[in-house]
Amino acid sequence: MINSLSIRNYALIQELDFSPSAKLSIITGETGAGKSIMLGAVGLLLGNRADTKVLWDEQKKCNVEGQFDLEDYNLSALFDELDLDYDHQCIIRREITPSGKSRAFINDTPVTLDILRKVGYRLMDIHSQHESLQLGSNLYQLRILDAFARHDDLINTYIKKFHAFKESLRHRDDLLARANASSQEEDYQRFILKELTEANLDDTNQEDIESELNILENAEEIKLHLTNLDQIIDQSEVSINNQFHELTSILRKLSRLSPEFDALLDRIESTTLELKDIHNELNRKNDGIIHDPDQIEQLRAQLDEIYRLQKKHKVETVSDLINIRDKISEDLLIADNLDEQIKFAEEELSKAENEMMMAGTKLTNSRQAAAEDFGKSIETVVHEIGIENGHVDIQILRTDPTEHGLDHVEVMFSANKGIVPKELKYVASGGEFSRLIFAIKYLIADKTALPTVIFDEIDTGVSGEIAIKMVRMMRKMANNHQVISISHLPQFAAGGDRHFFVFKDNEATKSVTKIRQLSEEERVEEIAKMIGGTNPTSMAFESARELLALPA
Repeated sequence: MINSLSIRNYALIQELDFSPSAKLSIITGETGAGKSIMLGAVGLLLGNRADTKVLWDEQKKCNVEGQFDLEDYNLSALFDELDLDYDHQCIIRREITPSGKSRAFINDTPVTLDILRKVGYRLMDIHSQHESLQLGSNLYQLRILDAFARHDDLINTYIKKFHAFKESLRHRDDLLARANASSQEEDYQRFILKELTEANLDDTNQEDIESELNILENAEEIKLHLTNLDQIIDQSEVSINNQFHELTSILRKLSRLSPEFDALLDRIESTTLELKDIHNELNRKNDGIIHDPDQIEQLRAQLDEIYRLQKKHKVETVSDLINIRDKISEDLLIADNLDEQIKFAEEELSKAENEMMMAGTKLTNSRQAAAEDFGKSIETVVHEIGIENGHVDIQILRTDPTEHGLDHVEVMFSANKGIVPKELKYVASGGEFSRLIFAIKYLIADKTALPTVIFDEIDTGVSGEIAIKMVRMMRKMANNHQVISISHLPQFAAGGDRHFFVFKDNEATKSVTKIRQLSEEERVEEIAKMIGGTNPTSMAFESARELLALPA
């Protein structure tokens, strides 16, 4: 539930702080004072979009922050799913900068509007005139029936089966599309595969070939240098070998005279052995290099083919060419077995469809079982709140499978005796819509784990005893949910645990909306004004006290 709401620099609100009751809070005020503006700010916490037009001061950012108590609502799994830190005390913040940039935070973690909506949807349910329009939507009607039926397990099972069916359908259609592809394209793919296969790419090391070719193409120069090295090391009178032999001889003589030369003798002898090994290696390389025009031509041809294939397929390595070859081979293997693949896919599709239809039928049966009870329950409530001849008929018609099931739900309603129920968009006035949706909220409130329910002027077209009955129903709802109601009726104002008054302060150069919680005496005065006008009579005050004294 909402512990507190802080609004800064939004529309007519410069700064506003609101701490509703855990049960039923009533908000009243003059028309245009800004009651519904508060709902607009709350809507930002639900992920609604906004622009710089909402800024009271266009040079400063707008900041809306709500503190929520989540302890009793089992939301930790949702936070884990969204990768958010969970705490019983949750802070949701929305900022809109003068440049129009919007940012959202949950417990100081930046989040997208989509994540904000997923969390907000589980925290608050706001009734508004827009939602009254939604009541005419068949999908909305389906959802409220499901909420009443409380068969989430059937819905979740059906959704899984529906998605499995759609995936099987996609796979089958993909195979059919491949089967219908032109033979010319397949012939071309076979040509490419033949070309890549004949290149013997698995046994090809491009770097080794390039290195070997470079040696063969420069064989004469390389052998000349190797011959010169042989001369320097061993073949001349002043060769390095002769010089090292003389060095070794002298150091041996020195070593006999003093042991301190032993280490130097060891180093010279070691270096002599290393030089001999280097000399032998150079000679082996010299012997192994043979100028072979045929080999050069063969390597050039092999490299040219690799370069051509790499350019053709726009890759840089032999490994990339191998991947292309293997992918084409795999695709052609599938193509060669498409008939068998399609047959298997058709069988899997049929199985997935049967499972989906079975799950959908169970969901339909549950909806049908709940529909009559739901309709009669709605009738009972609307009768209590003034639509004495209201009649509800919930029809469930079979439709093609969708993510929502196999059903088209139509809530049929008649407010008058002797009138056959018809679709809501044809039969209900604004006041009837408000009371009808109130009845629905009242019925499904105890079947959901929603922390906060907000009613925006649900009292349209209501007065007198009916208003008192609606307030009592809201108080009953408030035993399990936090309820906030924006109202113009004194009966509503008298029924809340807390009464907040919204007013417009015109003392400064620019009007601002403010809110304050009324004391008991202020509450009597405000309700008296709602009954008798700006200057209420003593009778209006007496009526206000009587309303406040009515039993819950």
